[in-house]
Amino acid sequence: MGKIFALTSLDSEEARVNLKCDPDYAVELREQYPEGVIPGYHMNKKHWNTVILQNGLDNSLVRKLVDLSYDLIVASLKKSEKEALQSL
Repeated sequence: MGKIFALTSLDSEEARVNLKCDPDYAVELREQYPEGVIPGYHMNKKHWNTVILQNGLDNSLVRKLVDLSYDLIVASLKKSEKEALQSL
């Protein structure tokens, strides 16, 4: 399918993950959590955030952001790709 909803590095000293996000919500998150959510590192900064996991973000928020990222990617798939994904 060739789509990515989360991107992280295993070599980084700081646990971070890039997650796709609705552009308006991305800005809201960056304003609300300036130490934990920043524009996507090496990504389209309009649609991606980098979430820094050690900066006190609530685990439920991180899970919500992962789910949102996944849902945004799945919504962009063709019908046949969605059906193939459901059969996995």
